Amino acid sequence: MKKFLVLPLLALSGVLLGGCFTKNFQGDLVGAEDRPIFNPQEVPFGMVPCPGGTFHMGQTDQDISASMVNMNKQVTIAGFYMDETEITNNEYRQFVNAIMQDSVEALGEDYIKTELYPDTTVWVRDFTYHMGDPLLEYYYSHPAFDDYPVVGVDWFAAKYFCNWRTKYKNTTNEERGEAPLPNFRLPSEAEWEYAARGGREGATYPWGGPYVRNTKGCMLANFKPGRGDYASDGYAYTSEVGSYFPNDFGLYDMAGNVSEWCDDAYMEASVPVVWDLNPTNPDDNEPRKVVRGGSWKDIQYFLETGTRNFEYQDSARSYIGFRCSMIQIGMGTNGRLN
Repeated sequence: MKKFLVLPLLALSGVLLGGCFTKNFQGDLVGAEDRPIFNPQEVPFGMVPCPGGTFHMGQTDQDISASMVNMNKQVTIAGFYMDETEITNNEYRQFVNAIMQDSVEALGEDYIKTELYPDTTVWVRDFTYHMGDPLLEYYYSHPAFDDYPVVGVDWFAAKYFCNWRTKYKNTTNEERGEAPLPNFRLPSEAEWEYAARGGREGATYPWGGPYVRNTKGCMLANFKPGRGDYASDGYAYTSEVGSYFPNDFGLYDMAGNVSEWCDDAYMEASVPVVWDLNPTNPDDNEPRKVVRGGSWKDIQYFLETGTRNFEYQDSARSYIGFRCSMIQIGMGTNGRLN
């Protein structure tokens, strides 16, 4: 009985809706016309694909401080792209120059200089009785440091950079008649940890572990190897991005060099609270934001893939930078087209 009732309805729908379709469609359901071109999603320049999957998120070694803020939990992450290295001084300079050229009237030069421009005074303020004046003067301004990670940028400035980068790229796509790319953004804490492990389940460090030297005795990251020893890894402060071996995803400096802002608000109990599929903890009322990876001034405990840490969102530091991520769309967790 049902099919006899449906047929007249379909015929009537054809009469009513037939004018919405071009005649050469011959009445077939083929979708709307004039959609932007979208080929399989391109790998954004400077990024590498991180095929999604399931992994055990959390501490992989002894919880030295007995904080119990990162208990193990199995979660699933959808595929995404992440910057191959931290954002460099020169890449950030492109952003600042563009804002100074296009947005001074809207934002005001004072806002740009105080909120978006890297705070070079961090090299003096972060450490007492420390001769940081040369870095204050040269670290961001001199071309010798162009390929070093930008620092002195707080969480808000990092987010603003991501928004600008999205508009900058998609303006070009629009001019070409291409579909926009998804937003550049700070990675979630779970994405960051998944990317740092590089597909190594239970890895203590991005390169696996359990040691911080390779078989030739060379350090595998830029950190503080011992008390008063900052230079045994080859650099007293930050290093040029990509100076050490990448992990299995092709990502550099996922441990050491500079710690990195994540998008999540920090919460001690986040592990049992957040969901187990693409977990995240957005909370505008929490001023503490997650930073991960450890830095040039940290001991090796902070280099571990499972170590959690935080900084206040309006605090710029000489040892915190960032990198961007972007979700993969139209693909499965393995990075293949659905």
